[in-house]
Amino acid sequence: MLSVRIIVTMAIMVCCFRMSCDGTAALYVTFGSVVKLRNLAHNARLHSLEMKYSGGSSQQMVTAVYDEDDVESNWIVKAVGVSVRGQPIQCGDTVRLEHLSTAKNLHSHTFRSPLSGNQEVTAFGENGAGDRGDTWRVMCKRMLWRRDSPVLLRHHDTGGYLMVSGREYHEPILGMLEVAAGHLCHEAYWQVAEGLYVHPDEHRTRHTEL
Repeated sequence: MLSVRIIVTMAIMVCCFRMSCDGTAALYVTFGSVVKLRNLAHNARLHSLEMKYSGGSSQQMVTAVYDEDDVESNWIVKAVGVSVRGQPIQCGDTVRLEHLSTAKNLHSHTFRSPLSGNQEVTAFGENGAGDRGDTWRVMCKRMLWRRDSPVLLRHHDTGGYLMVSGREYHEPILGMLEVAAGHLCHEAYWQVAEGLYVHPDEHRTRHTEL
């Protein structure tokens, strides 16, 4: 059964992903926001589902999907250390991305991904608690992570960049794309798509579509 947090958050998103709830677009991604991340090379959103890899680490799978309305593509942007909820994220900050519906963190390690042989990317931990393999560094060209600009997510432990390999899975997840971590390439660039944003100063949420 879905938690109250998920039900309430998803209800708000259904109403507000398509427009700004107060007519004002926020410029930056902030700590505490819930976002969908779109891979620019493949126009697919970062996704997870309650299914485990059959090999490798046997942890929960992370994939990419083309469906922009998919409810399993929502991620909470969390600070690794102390932060203020609603504070804009600086380029160079380390973050954790918690999958909204399963409360597991985006994770990588030295296991090989099943299709391309890059680093496996999984969802790991319980109720938002994991380990140091859940830490990613935000890499962008300006001072702050802007919602309208490309961003790289570099794994803190291994140095691999979050990417979509372009390889497609077959049954039972036909059409989903492999997400992995690897060398810097054009498939490693992401941009925030839909989201529920915590406003920096007023600590209230805003919901917009880029």
